[in-house]
Amino acid sequence: MAQKQSSRYIPLILTAFIIISDQLSKAWIVKNIAENTIGFRYLGDFLAIIHVRNTAIAFSMGDTLPMAVKLLFFIIIPVLLVVVVSVVYFSKRIHLSTFHRWVLALFLGGGTGNLIDRIFRGFRVVDFISVKVYGFLGFERWPTWNIADASLVISGILLAISLLFERSETKEENHV
Repeated sequence: MAQKQSSRYIPLILTAFIIISDQLSKAWIVKNIAENTIGFRYLGDFLAIIHVRNTAIAFSMGDTLPMAVKLLFFIIIPVLLVVVVSVVYFSKRIHLSTFHRWVLALFLGGGTGNLIDRIFRGFRVVDFISVKVYGFLGFERWPTWNIADASLVISGILLAISLLFERSETKEENHV
């Protein structure tokens, strides 16, 4: 039983790794690449390391919102969401599969990484990975992102996929 209890905390190593790698990479970018400039290009123009700041959320949505609204939607609500996810993660009343613990750990790492920027970098999240997508969804380049963003997107995709398969399995069990 003690081994099972301790194994539920192992995914939090992923959370710590994401936060540390996210913040170290952002600190390196801030120190070595001037804001709004490209530091490096790889594979021709496919991948660029560029220092930009995002004062909103994905795809710069909400950039022109008043500061009070940004405070609510970009700091207070995300902090509450991280707290709620943490409570769910550590709850002994809620059964989570090992897979779901890893997904939540991924989410917590990404969410915390970007919250650190919003709180300590004046609402300005450091983004630095720019990928050329050749017109996919109308974008020549995908909006610039960071390690925390990637963690959030991957955790969302994994959670959605798991919920879809869980529901289809539940439906099949109900019909048998």
